[in-house]
Amino acid sequence: MGHSITVLGLGAGDINQLPLGIYKQLISNKRVFLRTKEHPVVDALQLEGMEFKSFDYIYEQHDQFEEVYEEITSILFQESKLGDLIYAVPGHPLVAEKTVQLLLQHAADQNVNVKIGGGQSFIDALFTAVEVDPIEGFQLLDGTDLEKDDIRTNQHVIIGQVYDAFIASDVKLTLMEKYPDEHKVAIVVAAGSSEETVTYVPLYELDRQFSLNNLTSLYVPPLAEEDLREFSTLRKIIKDLRGPNGCPWDKEQTAVSLKKYVIEECYELLAAIDEDDIDHMIEELGDVLLQVMLQAQIGEDDGMFAIEDVIQTISEKMIRRHPHVFGDAQVSNADEVMVNWQKIKATERTNEQHVSLLEGVGKGYPALIRAYELQKKAAKVGFDWADAKDAWSKVQEEIREFEIEMENHHREKQLDEFGDMMFALINVGRLLKIYPEEALTRTNEKFIRRFQYIEKRVNESGQPFEHFTLEELDQFWTEAKDRE
Repeated sequence: MGHSITVLGLGAGDINQLPLGIYKQLISNKRVFLRTKEHPVVDALQLEGMEFKSFDYIYEQHDQFEEVYEEITSILFQESKLGDLIYAVPGHPLVAEKTVQLLLQHAADQNVNVKIGGGQSFIDALFTAVEVDPIEGFQLLDGTDLEKDDIRTNQHVIIGQVYDAFIASDVKLTLMEKYPDEHKVAIVVAAGSSEETVTYVPLYELDRQFSLNNLTSLYVPPLAEEDLREFSTLRKIIKDLRGPNGCPWDKEQTAVSLKKYVIEECYELLAAIDEDDIDHMIEELGDVLLQVMLQAQIGEDDGMFAIEDVIQTISEKMIRRHPHVFGDAQVSNADEVMVNWQKIKATERTNEQHVSLLEGVGKGYPALIRAYELQKKAAKVGFDWADAKDAWSKVQEEIREFEIEMENHHREKQLDEFGDMMFALINVGRLLKIYPEEALTRTNEKFIRRFQYIEKRVNESGQPFEHFTLEELDQFWTEAKDRE
C-alpha cells in the first residue's frame, strides 16, 4: 500500500471539544487540507500553529456539488503521491461527508491507505441545541437530495447540507407535502460552537428566515398526531382492527369471507372512474386498498405472509417485466412493450408444470369479463377469427340457433344458445377493440338515465305507473332518446 490519507473531523466548532489526539495531529506541521476553512474552529487552530490548504475555491468553479466532491477527491489522491497527508472536514468524517465516502470507495484502486481519525459530529451538538433525546427515534437526511417518501413524520428529522436559500426553498416545498404549513421547525447554525444560534420559524417561512451559512442544519420535530397519509399509519390501523381490542366483525373475517367485498369495491371503483368523479375515485380506491390490507393482515395473523411479501412480489414483477425502464432493453412503442411482456411471462412459466393455456384465465371474474379474457388468450396462439366481419357472421348464426330454441321452448338449449350468442358478440367487440364490460356499463347507465326520465314524466302526471300503457311509457322513452 502506498502513502496514507488520514481523515480527521473538526468537530462542531469549539476547539475545547476537539479530542487531544486530533488536536495534536492538526498542529503537527504535517500537510493539512481542509474541505472548507469556513468553520469556527479553524481560526483557533491557526493561532495554535496549524497550517493548511483549503478547497473552498473549488466550490466556485462548479454548479453541482457532486462535481466539487469528485475534484476534491481527485486532488487528494494526487497529493497523496507526494507523501502522507491529513484531510480535515467539519464534524465527523463519516457523517454527511461525501468526499470521505469517495476516498474510501476508490482508495484500493489508487493504492492509498485511507484512515479515519475520528471527530465529533454535529448531531450531538444539534440535539443539545434543540434539547431533544434521540432515543425517541430520528432521521438524518441530506438537504441537497431530499425525497418526500424518505421522511418519517413520527420521528425527529435532522436535515443537513442546507447550504443556501435555494436548497432551503426546495427543502421547504418538500416538507410542506408532509407537514402543516404552520409546523414549527428550527434553523440551527454552528451547533456546539460559541456562534451557535437556534431560530424556530413556521415551516412556510423557512426560506425567508434563512441566511447563507454552510454550518446550517434544520431540525423538524415530529408531528403531535399520527399522519393519516402515511402507509405505516394505515397498516397500524388495520392491525389494531384485528387486534385483541379491535372490532369483533373485523376479527372474525377470513380471506374467503371477504371475497365478495373485494368484488363489490372493485365495481364501485369502476363506477367512480366512469363518472369521472375524483373525490369518489379517491374514496373507492381507499376501499379497494382496505381489502388488500385486510387480506394481507389475515395472512400475517395466520403466519402465512405479510404486506411486505405482497409489495416485494409485485415490485419484482414490475422490474422484471419492464427491462426497457429498469434494464437495457429498447422499445419504440407500446406494441413492442406488450410483445416483450408476453415473452417475459412465457419465460416465467418455463419452470412450471405444463397446464392448459386457459388454466386459471379470468378465474374469479364475472362471466362477461372471463369470456373476453378466454378469447384473448386463445387468440395469442392463433385461434381467432380473421376479422370482426367473419366473427359477425358467427353472431348471426348463433342468433338463428337461439331463435329455433325459442320456438321449441327448450329451456336448457335456450340457456346454451343464449350463452353462445353472447360469447360470439363478445368476440366481435374484442376484434373491434371494444371492452364488453365498458360497453355494457355505458348501456346500463344510458338505460338508467332514460328510465329516470320516464319516472320524472310519470311523477309529473300525478298518476301511478299502472295508469300508463306500455305504448305511453315507450313514448316517454323516445322523448328521453331525443333529448340526448
